[in-house]
Amino acid sequence: MDAGRYLLMFAPLILFLLVLAVWLLMRRTMRTRIETDRQLRKDSEINEWLVVFGWTDKIIYVPTVLLSLLFFALSFVPDMPMGTLGAVWLAVFLVNFVIEEYEIGMKELIILVLAGVGLFVWLDLVGLLDEITKTLGGIDARMSGFAYIAFALIFLFAIGVSWIRGLFNYVAITPNYVKIQKGPTESGQQISRGEYSTVIDTSDILERMLGFGKIGINFRDTSIQSISMLVWGIGRKSRRLESIRGATTIDSRDFPNPDVQS
Repeated sequence: MDAGRYLLMFAPLILFLLVLAVWLLMRRTMRTRIETDRQLRKDSEINEWLVVFGWTDKIIYVPTVLLSLLFFALSFVPDMPMGTLGAVWLAVFLVNFVIEEYEIGMKELIILVLAGVGLFVWLDLVGLLDEITKTLGGIDARMSGFAYIAFALIFLFAIGVSWIRGLFNYVAITPNYVKIQKGPTESGQQISRGEYSTVIDTSDILERMLGFGKIGINFRDTSIQSISMLVWGIGRKSRRLESIRGATTIDSRDFPNPDVQS
């Protein structure tokens, strides 16, 4: 066996050792969102806080990933109609794709459902529904089990990368400030209370069904770019964010306005 094959065989181990070495060298300077959340929890002066990061939009392909893993397992079952499974998988994937591409919300979903029902009623009235049903039933989108697991791994890789990236790119919100962290070290930006506003967006129906939603942060200083993050557990996090902003309002009344002369 030549050197190239040895290198290819031990490439995963070499990559793991390199990552481990980098982590050991930088562990005293790394500042992850997990460590930040732990420090805020220990701070006796802070009762409310929220540390969030943005997931990739590919997270809405979770139904496709779960279906891919299921069909991968079913591909080992003898006499399984792989063509029908492929057609079902393709339909679910296309629905995911359309929702992601066009950001379909509740209103758009209701319109599409009503339009689809109306179309089926019209086709039935003109006598074309049976023919179209037979045509669609004959679609054979045959895929191998390897194809299903490959698609699942591709989406899982994108989701995993966004989670790892979120360890070092996140936002910490407290009643007194919002801290924007970018990178693995202590570099970041801290904006005082009153200099930013927050927005909750749960208009995407599939994201909301999966427990996701968007948290937006807009800054009074227009030179600071607005932030939009797709976060998980949007219901719980939105309630905590409202509590934090409420605490900010109460705290701001405890301090005199320097612009007001007594």
